[in-house]
Amino acid sequence: AALHDPTKHVVVGPAPSVRVTLGECFGMPIGTNVEGKMVTALRRLGFDKVFDVDNAADFTIMEEGTEFLARMKEGGVLPMITSCSPGWVKFAEYYYPDLLPHLSSCKSPQQMFGGILKTYYAEKNGIDPKDIVSVSIMPCTAKKFEIGRDDQDAAGLADVDIALTTRELARMIDRAGIKFPYLPDEEFD
Repeated sequence: AALHDPTKHVVVGPAPSVRVTLGECFGMPIGTNVEGKMVTALRRLGFDKVFDVDNAADFTIMEEGTEFLARMKEGGVLPMITSCSPGWVKFAEYYYPDLLPHLSSCKSPQQMFGGILKTYYAEKNGIDPKDIVSVSIMPCTAKKFEIGRDDQDAAGLADVDIALTTRELARMIDRAGIKFPYLPDEEFD
């Protein structure tokens, strides 16, 4: 519905792995890099902007590195474990709560992507963050759970509004009648 709402600015960010798994859904050889076709398909589906979550992964690495160095310098809890996997975080919360102090306080790349959209990107482009719908395309179904966590918001709004899996994106492309293998290659915004 958001893709057809002219009052919404709908932005999508696929995870890096999606570009080498999406093609399989359309009969292409396993591991084929379909980045350009994926970007084209996302634009044809109606997304206003198509960004690469690689950028947010770099931010996560830098933030976790900074946190690790601070823990080393200040005698913080070590070893430090990444908090990028919501499946792992939930597992630790349920079964190993004694490990929680070891988790990084950083958001995952998916959540950093959404947070940047609703703050920096919104401000830079003069868009009310309430009018931005951030969509992520992820390989992990636990990312759907992650977007609903209480600690995952920017500016009082959810970082990511909708998390789709690679297969869900493939079904959207198919239902739209887009002939994926024949698409030209386009580049990320």
